[in-house]
Amino acid sequence: MHYFFLVFPWIFGFYFNAASSDLAQVLIDTSDTLTYQNPVFEPVLADPTLIRVGDDFYAYGTEDNWGEEGGYHLISVLKSSDLVHWEYQRDAFDKKPDWKPKGGIWAPDVTQVGDEFWMYYSFSTWGDPNPGIGLAISDAPEGPFLDQGPVFFSEEIGVRNSIDPFFIQEQGKNYLIWGSFHGLFLTELSLDGKKAVGEKIQLAGNHLEAAYIHQKDGYYYLFGSAGTCCEGANSTYRVLVGRSKKLAGPYVDSRGNELTDGKSGELVLARNPGSKGVAGPGHNAEIITDDQGKDWFLYHGMDLQKPKLKNGTNRRALYLDPLLWIDGWPVIENMQPGLGPQAMPIFQP
Repeated sequence: MHYFFLVFPWIFGFYFNAASSDLAQVLIDTSDTLTYQNPVFEPVLADPTLIRVGDDFYAYGTEDNWGEEGGYHLISVLKSSDLVHWEYQRDAFDKKPDWKPKGGIWAPDVTQVGDEFWMYYSFSTWGDPNPGIGLAISDAPEGPFLDQGPVFFSEEIGVRNSIDPFFIQEQGKNYLIWGSFHGLFLTELSLDGKKAVGEKIQLAGNHLEAAYIHQKDGYYYLFGSAGTCCEGANSTYRVLVGRSKKLAGPYVDSRGNELTDGKSGELVLARNPGSKGVAGPGHNAEIITDDQGKDWFLYHGMDLQKPKLKNGTNRRALYLDPLLWIDGWPVIENMQPGLGPQAMPIFQP
């Protein structure tokens, strides 16, 4: 197949802005099939979350300092119409929440609720004995988000390392799933989403974090990330999944093993072998279905040739791959990040 490059900057994805001048490597072949090549955004969008508003997508990522490649960002907000070309919009917060004396704002989860946009987020330091999960609300997807304070602290809810929130609504009720290597848990939230109510239910064991639920064909699929997220080229992050007929579980893999056993789960995605490719792929965002019915999987990963920024920050860029469904189970092709040109998602304007 022969490719030629178009000279127009928007095709190459050159977005010269405060965030990054890196590009999503987009080509067009002689049969007019648009393709792209990972990563779709650099230098950093760690722990991504994703929403669709009309014809546009918004992605959000953990607080990070991009150093010479974009500076400090307090929850970056990106915008795209095709999941491939992303433009930095602004930071989600005008000022940092102050209900903890110190810590980072990590792993946001954004959902449109009525006419509002709710962002649950983690507030924690590395090794924090009492991290918490907060809520911020905005009238617009790009923000600014106004902080509503803590939903709960780890000591209050009785779960160590309470970070990585995921919000879901079920039969008119609000729920939050959360946890990081001390179990994944589910709890009901108040109608305003600001407090946990009722009992917590354990969904998975101590081997997972970064929970995400996707519903398909009568099942709830619980995705989680295992391994180490943030050791540059040595990161062992990978994505596992289990499924259940009920939101509250039990979640099992294809062999019937329950995720609460602390070791099980169906492998979806892991690093590429060898010295090239992507280390630590994981903490996936929401799955998006394009106009041809194809599912797409966004996550962060680190190019093994440049796994860190000059300031030492893990260079967790944004990656995109088609998600396959085989015998009722989701998987990325070869269970590895795609490295070569791939056909783009199809969205009609």
